[in-house]
Amino acid sequence: MLKKRVPSPEIPRKEDVYAPGLPPAELPRPPLPLMGNQEESMTASSPQPNEKIRVLCVAGARPNFMKIAPLMHEFVRRADRFEPILVHTGQHYDQAMSDSFFKDLGIPEPDVNLGVGSGTHGHQPAQVLMKIEDLLIEREPHVVLVVGDVNSTIAATLAAIKLHIPVAHVESGLRSWDREMPEEVNRVLTDSVSHWLFTTEPSAEENLLREGIPREKIHFVGNVMIDTLLTHKARAQELDTLDRLGLEPGKYAVLTLHRPSNVDHAEQLAKLFEVLGRLNQEIPVVFPIHPRTAKAVADNMGGVTPDLHLTDPLGYLDFLRLLTDAQMVLTDSGGIQEETTALGVPCLTLRESTERPVTITEGTNEIVGTNPNDIDAAIQRLRSGPPREGKRPALWDGKAAVRIVDILERDVLATRKNEPGSA
Repeated sequence: MLKKRVPSPEIPRKEDVYAPGLPPAELPRPPLPLMGNQEESMTASSPQPNEKIRVLCVAGARPNFMKIAPLMHEFVRRADRFEPILVHTGQHYDQAMSDSFFKDLGIPEPDVNLGVGSGTHGHQPAQVLMKIEDLLIEREPHVVLVVGDVNSTIAATLAAIKLHIPVAHVESGLRSWDREMPEEVNRVLTDSVSHWLFTTEPSAEENLLREGIPREKIHFVGNVMIDTLLTHKARAQELDTLDRLGLEPGKYAVLTLHRPSNVDHAEQLAKLFEVLGRLNQEIPVVFPIHPRTAKAVADNMGGVTPDLHLTDPLGYLDFLRLLTDAQMVLTDSGGIQEETTALGVPCLTLRESTERPVTITEGTNEIVGTNPNDIDAAIQRLRSGPPREGKRPALWDGKAAVRIVDILERDVLATRKNEPGSA
């Protein structure tokens, strides 16, 4: 007998979102189903008595490295109880965007590098999924820990869940309400099957509860990216980055672009560079160009070089030094919205929405969209008046990694104690 097909819930239209960059007040979202029996997964993966907890930590792209660093340090600090396995998927393959980050952040060389490299949104996750599945079978971790929202995140999550290995997702619950963003799809799917959902701000918990995630799986722990920033800020300040680039503190802007909505369309890219070029006539606009953006500029601009201060991608410490004394930052990156809020630096986000609303309500971030006229108006408004004052959000105190590892240790060891025959 055929069952009646249940229609999928509608994705909210952009015009239904009540404020730019903030989530809808009320969206009819039925609970998302959880794959498999996660309680069975926890039991199947529990460590034996006197066995260390094996945590396979997955990093693939620049933002992942800053998030994974404080967690790796905390696992190493508890080496008598944890055995971390660091996996670099190789999703970012540029020297300044991967290897140098491990050096800058004091992360040990990865135990495994999958060497996936670039690819489409179908090919790249598929490569990660296939390669990491073999690794999971070989290493038998008790937990797979993923961070952020890149392709490596969802691929590692799917591989783990299919093998009944519980997943801890760091930076859960962030929502832009734009399903056209690949990162949004990665976030929603990863959250729907994770056992631990570690959040950075209160809105994330609200989003997860709306999607049917049980409250006991959600943990508000703070922001591991800010753990890293606070750890390395003083060290970054000692660098001669500004001198090398010919810059004066407070007298330059920083630009980052990489999202398809900004860089994959020749007309949009040309208009953005026209507006930013005018700003560059007033103060230097430093543009450390992302490999994806460099290719888009070459493909879409007919070989024309934008009238900006272009640099190669920078290592983490150099880029942090650059952010710290900028007059303003213009970006379509999610993580940089958080870093500028923590640093108290004005940020103009060149997107129509943000998954990090606390950077607007409490921080220094402003969503200005992608319309060049609106961007120009926001730049002039910022340069003609006092900068917006913000504050560092709750639990962005440098201790998020400690809270996360505390919870993992408590929960994993509890499953061992509850197993039949355990002492």
